Amino acid sequence: MSEIRDLYQQTILDHNKNPRNFGKPAGYNRQAEGYNPLCGDRVHIYVVWAEEKISGIGFEGSGCAISRASASLMTEASQNKTVDEIRDLFQRFESMLSSGITEDLGELNALSGVRQFPVRIQCAKLPWETLLQSFAKCCS
Repeated sequence: MSEIRDLYQQTILDHNKNPRNFGKPAGYNRQAEGYNPLCGDRVHIYVVWAEEKISGIGFEGSGCAISRASASLMTEASQNKTVDEIRDLFQRFESMLSSGITEDLGELNALSGVRQFPVRIQCAKLPWETLLQSFAKCCS
């Protein structure tokens, strides 16, 4: 079990240190800002929305390792997804954070340990909630 925990820890550290899709993608046409006043995490999500799916996504911001890693992992998991697919993925991710029961969420499972630190759950959810905000006006 500690090997799996170590692997998850390495994934979080890697995505924090070398975030994927950091920055603004060219031609973004949706954006939203999120802020967690409890810890000061800030995230700005940029989405290229084309043909009813995410064809590009990036983020900028500052915050803890959990927030940054979650944003990085989210951008990878969101590529080529529809809004409904993103909502479903977020619901499953949120369920994993609250219940601790992991399912096949790929690298997102690396954040399952956040459940042990309830104050950090919002750090992991912030990028997802911000992504969904970017679609609030167009795709409810």
